[in-house]
Amino acid sequence: MYQECIAMLLAGGRGSRLGALTRNIAKPAVSFCGKYRIIDFSLSNCANSNINTVGVLTQYKPFLLNMYIGLGAAWDLDNPHGGVHILPPFVGENEGNWYNGTANAVFQNLDFIDFYSPQYVLIISGDHIYKMNYLSMLDFHKEKGSDITISTIEVPWDEVSRFGTVSVNGEGRITKFTEKVPRPESNLASMGIYIFNWPVLRQALLADAHDLHSDNDFGKNVLPGQIELGKRVFAYKFKGYWRDVGTIESYYNANMELINGESGLDLFDPAQRIFSNEDILPPQYVGLSAQIEDSLVSNGCVVLGQVRHSILAPGAYVGEGAVVLDSILLPHARVHRQSLIKKAIVGEGAKIRSHCSVGLEAPSAAHPAGITVIGDHTVLEKGSVVPAGENFYAAR
Repeated sequence: MYQECIAMLLAGGRGSRLGALTRNIAKPAVSFCGKYRIIDFSLSNCANSNINTVGVLTQYKPFLLNMYIGLGAAWDLDNPHGGVHILPPFVGENEGNWYNGTANAVFQNLDFIDFYSPQYVLIISGDHIYKMNYLSMLDFHKEKGSDITISTIEVPWDEVSRFGTVSVNGEGRITKFTEKVPRPESNLASMGIYIFNWPVLRQALLADAHDLHSDNDFGKNVLPGQIELGKRVFAYKFKGYWRDVGTIESYYNANMELINGESGLDLFDPAQRIFSNEDILPPQYVGLSAQIEDSLVSNGCVVLGQVRHSILAPGAYVGEGAVVLDSILLPHARVHRQSLIKKAIVGEGAKIRSHCSVGLEAPSAAHPAGITVIGDHTVLEKGSVVPAGENFYAAR
């Protein structure tokens, strides 16, 4: 079954730097900006780019993610000639293995790609926030006669060590790929979005699989190796909004930017919509004594107290006399009467009983950022105090 370009979406990462937020779910399934989950952005980009065959490679805590994606109907990706396919690790004829690195995850699904006989394979990640027309990148790839194209973006020099970076010559051809070093020579960061000619990718993955010293990773091994072999690898310079939300601080700041109107990410653009498989919930209810200022409030929320400069995901609840400041309540989080929440992320289904204090006490030396995290389904009993900066999780 021929497809010109198919996508392989890497969604198996644990996201350990997000602490309690990924204790029970994979990072791409974490709620973002109220009604969305992080993976919605990559899936919506595929839909808006008319790339209708997407393999989603899952591994860590996949249940909620698998259930959320379903057949892909929410993103109009449930067509009979492609669609969304969940691709977990599996047992083959000889043995079965967990995915060992990003390149190995794709390598273990060569048969899936072969079935569609594409000319091009788009490799994307399910843990970034951005809008992008992948067809524009594909046009660039064709114009350059490229074997591999890497989408790049300029990042501030004080943040560049978090990313893989590329060095380019005058025509935009990549001469060097460096993966997360303390002092990179370029601030042109890889976005983790690659287009390969399929024969090039197939050969590269087979060679990488036979290299016993490889970490089986695109950034560490495959891309630097292909550049050294003289493959035509070009940098596609992206100018729009893109955020890596891999840490508590970056996740919190990316959410808050959308309230402040500082992000440059237009969620209301009808020409490039972000789709989600949000639960069908009733309209939000705002009580007589409620006060809401400068906030995003999703469907199904009940607000009886005060909410200021905060994001309430679907089904969140704020009781009478409760105050929520500069915070993010994830789906079905509940803050009961007279509790005070400041600069906190309250996980899915978490319950903050009455008269609790979260994030108001001074941050400790161990948690200088001051962003408090309450894990999914955690219950804080009446009168509990959680200081600023704590990453608090209580098992059910």
